[in-house]
Formats: sequence, structure tokens, C-alpha cells
Amino acid sequence: MIDPIEAMKKHTSASMPMPTVIPGNTATYQEATATGQRTLWVVFVIMLLSSIAFYAMAFRVPVQKRLFHILTAFITTFATLSYYAMAVGDGVGQNKILIKHTQKHFPDTFDTVYREVYWARYVDWSVTTPLLLLDLCFLAGLNGASILVAVVADIIMILTGLFAAFTVDESPKWGWYAMACIAYLVVVYQLALNGRATAKQKDNKTATFFAAIGGFTFILWTIYPIIWGIADGSRNIDVNAEIIAYAVLDILAKPVFGFWLLFTHDNFSSSASIDGFWANGLGKEGTLRIGDDDEGA
Repeated sequence: MIDPIEAMKKHTSASMPMPTVIPGNTATYQEATATGQRTLWVVFVIMLLSSIAFYAMAFRVPVQKRLFHILTAFITTFATLSYYAMAVGDGVGQNKILIKHTQKHFPDTFDTVYREVYWARYVDWSVTTPLLLLDLCFLAGLNGASILVAVVADIIMILTGLFAAFTVDESPKWGWYAMACIAYLVVVYQLALNGRATAKQKDNKTATFFAAIGGFTFILWTIYPIIWGIADGSRNIDVNAEIIAYAVLDILAKPVFGFWLLFTHDNFSSSASIDGFWANGLGKEGTLRIGDDDEGA
């Protein structure tokens, strides 16, 4: 004989689903600590002192020979402002990243990551990297068309990197990253091929120096997207490690690059000398004259 109570228990257990616990949306915050903040202040001081040194070096040479000094001083000046903004917390934002986990037998789950993004760094790069390119282009003697292409490609590279850093979804982020890498290859083509070929038409000293400092620069610039990929991109390193990595690269790519460029170039007997408007301003010829009587009137 079948017990009705036992039959009801079996029917209830067979028809009702087993209770499951589905994890909710977990938020993770990736932020800099005291180590990262100290690093930002140290680099700020280095950039500031380097700027002062570059301006002092500029005043030691005639205005006709100050082109590289002024460009290089501007590079570290903007970097000084950027690192001060990041150190005091004014040049940083947070990017909200949604990470989707697809389950075969359960509903999809999401993790939310809030990671600090130092947007002041991208503002810095959008100004300083074109100036640095101008240093290299003028050293090689590139034509205006090649300079324009290199500078525009460089700006595209920085802007697409900024868009990637603030992208919420993972897929579009790597699309922006790919665009930045393509733009970087355009810069490499203009400087490594066109620039080197143009530099070879100058004296041997200039050609050798351009190859050395240009190679140094592009090695550093190639490391930047690698750091981005493992930091903002895949978040395999924390924010402190990101800050330290970029700090080392920025010091090498700006103050070290600047001192190397200026000390070496100043020793060249054929260093560039620019007269005209750069040295003398607008002359009498071509200026607008008001109130003069026309001849023969």
C-alpha cells in the first residue's frame, strides 16, 4: 500500500527546482596607494628641474639656435603640469568596466571594475609627443608634408588610446587599441624610413646621432602600448605598477632624451641657425603701414 504522505513528498521534490545561489554584481576598485602618489610627486620634481635646466641652456645660446632648446623645454614643462595634476588628484578619473561571465546552465553574471584612469597623462602626451616628434623631424631635416603626417598620426594614436582607456565594454576597447597601434606604425614609417633617409643626406655626425636617438625613442615608444595592454587593457598589473612603469618611461623619453639631444646637438659645428621671423620678428618689409602718404600723391 502506498503512503499518501510519502507520495506527496516525492511529487513535490520532483516538480520543484533545486534552490541555487546566483552570485550578484561584484564591484572591485583599483586605485593608487601612497606608493603611486609618491612616484607622481618625484616625477613632478624631476620634470620641473629639467624644465628649468632646459630654459637655462636656451639662454646660453643665441636666439637663432634656440629651436631645439625651446621645443625640449616645452616638453618637460607640459609634463610638469601633467604630473602635478595627477599628484594632487585633479587629473584622474574612474572608468567603469563591466565584465560578463557566461554560464551554460545558469544566468550570466557580471563583475564591475572601477579603475583609476589618469586622463591628464593623455593630455600631456597629446602635446608633448608632437613636440618630441618635431625635435626628431627637424634634426633629420624632414619635409613639411612628412612632418604633418607624423604629427597627425601621433595625435590620433594618443586620442584613440584615451578612448580605449574610458571604454566600458571589452570589445570596443581593443578596437581603439588596434587603431592606436596602426597610427603608431605610420609615425614609425615617417621617422624610421623617411627621416633616416633624409638624415643620411646630411653630415655623418647628424645621421649617426639621429639613428641613435631615434632608435632610443622608438624603443621607449614601443614599450608604452605594451604597458597599456597589461595595465588599462587587461588589468594584469595594479595602478601603482602602472604609475611606476609610465614614470620610468616618461623620465627616459623626456628629460633624458632632452639632455642627450641638447648636449650633443650644441656640439655640432653645423647646428641649425634660424633667422627671419624666429630671431628678428616682423621686419619693415611686408608690414602694414597706416597713415603714410602714397608716393606721388
